[in-house]
Amino acid sequence: MPLQAHTGSSPLQALQLPVLSNNLNHLFPVADLVRTPVQHQEAQAVDPRTTRLPLLRCPSNSARNLIPGPHVHEIITDEPSQLRVNQAGELAATLIYKAQTPLVVRQHPHLRPLMAHMYDQEAGHFATFNNLIHKHRVRPTALYPLWSVLATGLGWSTALMGREAAMACTEAVETEIGDHYNNQIREILEMITQWEAEGYEVSAEIGELVKTLRRIRDEELEHLDHAVEHDAKKAEPHWLLTGVIRAGCRGAIWVSERV
Repeated sequence: MPLQAHTGSSPLQALQLPVLSNNLNHLFPVADLVRTPVQHQEAQAVDPRTTRLPLLRCPSNSARNLIPGPHVHEIITDEPSQLRVNQAGELAATLIYKAQTPLVVRQHPHLRPLMAHMYDQEAGHFATFNNLIHKHRVRPTALYPLWSVLATGLGWSTALMGREAAMACTEAVETEIGDHYNNQIREILEMITQWEAEGYEVSAEIGELVKTLRRIRDEELEHLDHAVEHDAKKAEPHWLLTGVIRAGCRGAIWVSERV
């Protein structure tokens, strides 16, 4: 859910974050398996899960001598805006769920486990990108305070409108973020294909980055499923609410890439 980032140091530095492993045994050959879309007509038209990413096969090292290729740091520092957007969006997601949960759970206590589950996953995503931000010294977006206010306001206002509107908010945001992560993954896989064609060896760390992005993408799309299953389509007016939120997400991504 792209929206937030941080200009200060203390909140992000306080997080204890996981270290990516260096095992590519389960990554290549790579086949991006996209889960079955939610069974509703509108979602199929825009659902990023309908896009399948290319099948890549890593040539055997014994077949040729490979030149050491680029590492994750080079990918990230070449395109720091992508990591900045990811970190900002995951912070926004945690704030949206944090604002929605009290109102939604008060009226629908049975949704407490679901709301907690989605919040916990978003907090984990946020921690992952905080770790990468610090490790590779990428500047977070300067609009951290603005995104924080807007995300909190979006969560609170949609929850105030009712359960259906809160779920429609999740549907809209996750549709955009699913597409955003798919684009990132595709770009990295295309770079990997080019490097291999030129005789470069793909580092294990790059493989771990792809696996991490895929895992986060899939968890975001699970949230979309949950939202639709809990009557996101019944929000009124659904087309207007989701349209405005999706446009806002695209705008926030565009701005965070540049500021």
